[in-house]
Amino acid sequence: MLGYYIDLAVRSLKRTSILTGLMVLALALGIGASMTTLTVLHVLSGNPIPEKSSQLYYPQIDPRDLFDFAPGAEPPRQVTWIDGMNLLRAGRADRQALMTGGNVAIQPTRRTYEPLFEHARFTTAGFFSLFNVPFQYGGPWNASNDEGRDRVVVLSHKLNEILFGGEDSAGQTLRLGGYAFRVIGVLGDWRPNPQFYDLNRQNYNADEGVYLPLSTSQDAGFDHEGDTNCWGNGAGGTALRTNHNDTCVWLQFWVQLDTPAKAATYQQFLVDYSQEQKALGRFQRPPNVRLRGVMQWLDYNKVVPGDVRLQTWLAFAFLLVCLVNTMGLMLAKFMRQQGDLSIRRAMGASHHALFAQLIVESGMVGLGGGLGGLLLALLGLWTIRHRPTQYASLAHLDPTMLLTTFLLAIGASLLAGLLPARRACRVSPALQLRSQ
Repeated sequence: MLGYYIDLAVRSLKRTSILTGLMVLALALGIGASMTTLTVLHVLSGNPIPEKSSQLYYPQIDPRDLFDFAPGAEPPRQVTWIDGMNLLRAGRADRQALMTGGNVAIQPTRRTYEPLFEHARFTTAGFFSLFNVPFQYGGPWNASNDEGRDRVVVLSHKLNEILFGGEDSAGQTLRLGGYAFRVIGVLGDWRPNPQFYDLNRQNYNADEGVYLPLSTSQDAGFDHEGDTNCWGNGAGGTALRTNHNDTCVWLQFWVQLDTPAKAATYQQFLVDYSQEQKALGRFQRPPNVRLRGVMQWLDYNKVVPGDVRLQTWLAFAFLLVCLVNTMGLMLAKFMRQQGDLSIRRAMGASHHALFAQLIVESGMVGLGGGLGGLLLALLGLWTIRHRPTQYASLAHLDPTMLLTTFLLAIGASLLAGLLPARRACRVSPALQLRSQ
């Protein structure tokens, strides 16, 4: 029976090709606009580490003085050097890492390459296992390299391609900022979007070429890059590289807690630590801690640009307008078919059969609108990829959004066809046959 309804729908749509074209065009415009913005929102609001996000947490404590104190205010988004090292050495989490971003000057070993500046990650040994970072060659450094302030470095896959032609560079020597470093590993293809572990530099498409021990970066005097918030004496610009500055927050600290019970225990540890530091005279405020998961941290920092959400709402409002227009066109078309519908009704077809026939016809319009909307969405995403935004290169239609395009188009057309179909198939056949 479905095949019969499809055949009737195709014939009907061909007979009114202009009206059919208008319906398909209206639906395609709405689907194209909404799927373009929805795809961008989908990409930007995705889980950057889905296999582990439920186990990763970002601790926050409040070491500030009483100036401008307000009960319940959010604690700083980063930690001081002293607190970061204290939390790291406490070892209360399953895995943990302390880090910040920076820049280093690289002197390539090949004379054909000019010196270059590269974004760097200064971190501790747990970074790679904490975030499931894959390796193409070699491996990460260990805790003894952190303690020994060893000059070892891990390269990104992209930088290794530039400097060593993609070959295994483990064991090679690379000069960073005038110091000789030994390459111990090369990452595989790894660049989470957004860069959830450090939202102080660039949220999307961050490209860090070198990773080296945090302690070593301090000894070498490599520049820290990112937000730095100070209070008290530190507000005057105390140097960060003294490693003893407890009035500036500028480091990120992440932990892995494998169960909710461990997360609750760790949050209590943060409270106890804050009370201990207050008793020692370092902290002046009452314990004020937070322990957010990955997705909570992204939501709290409002990583998805507000204009993207606004554009998505506007696009779906435009789709609603297109649906109203499509509904009006369908009503006009179905009312023109009342003569044919009356004959089928007089020959014994039920109201339900006529309604099913018209709904199938609406679905065919939706299929055509989906194809047109897909082409317009691809064009829209291509346009976005040529815009000067951080996330431009991420604007691609994945299989999930491809399926969503057709489901939305067909669903929208069926919704638009409900009222016209219900109205058209309930006309009395006797009145229509008398008028023939």
